[in-house]
Amino acid sequence: MLIGQIVSLMRSGVQEIIVLVAPVLGVALIIGLIVAIFQATTSIQEQTLTFLPKLLAILIVLALLGGTMFASLRDYT
Repeated sequence: MLIGQIVSLMRSGVQEIIVLVAPVLGVALIIGLIVAIFQATTSIQEQTLTFLPKLLAILIVLALLGGTMFASLRDYT
């Protein structure tokens, strides 16, 4: 296997990972920001408050997009 082929495989693998992870990370980021703004405006200093909303949002995203993510990963291999 040539170096060019290895680099091409690695590049496409990293791109596939980014495409698969981006929706989950994006939702977690948005929910985290919303909860942080809520905590700042209400002066709530509870560190564990962000855990449950993020977890629920991630589970919902995985439930909605899990089939598409799996199909994309299956087609890659």
